[in-house]
Amino acid sequence: MLVKKDLEKLADLSRIKLKEDEEEKLLKDLGGILNHFEELKEVDTEGVKPMNGGTFSSNVWREDEARNVLDGKKAIAEFPDSEEGYLKVPPVF
Repeated sequence: MLVKKDLEKLADLSRIKLKEDEEEKLLKDLGGILNHFEELKEVDTEGVKPMNGGTFSSNVWREDEARNVLDGKKAIAEFPDSEEGYLKVPPVF
C-alpha cells in the first residue's frame, strides 16, 4: 500500500512539486496501478513460453548506400551562428 509519505519521497527524488489535490489523485492512481500488478501475480503462467519483444519478427537490414551530404564549409554556412569555422552554440551551463 502506497502512503502519502512514500509519495512525498518519490516526488522529492524526482524533483516534482505536488499540490495537495494532486497528491490525493496520484495516490489513488498509483494505488490502482500497484493493485493491477498484484492481480497479475495471480495469473497462472505455468507452461507458457516466455516471449522476447511480443513478436516473431526478426531484424530487417538494408544495404548502406552513399547519399549526397553537405561539405563542411557549406554545412557551417547553413548553421545559424559560427566562428572561425566552428559551430557556435549557446552555453549549456
